[in-house]
Amino acid sequence: MDWSKWIRQIHRWLSIIFTATVIANFVAMAVGEPPAWVVYSPLPPLFLLLFSGLYMFVLPYAARWRSTREQTGSA
Repeated sequence: MDWSKWIRQIHRWLSIIFTATVIANFVAMAVGEPPAWVVYSPLPPLFLLLFSGLYMFVLPYAARWRSTREQTGSA
């Protein structure tokens, strides 16, 4: 199983969900005072985006560290 591929796909879908919740939030604010669950609905996808984004950010550094470690033979 290629974790990197799955994480990227999940990150893409989370970004769509996050964008939709932010748009819904603005629409609800334009109509009137939105309920708390609408105001806070973008936060769960945002936190998941944070973790998946940090994982993808670290991937190149981890691969570089792993390749230099294998070349030196200290595994």
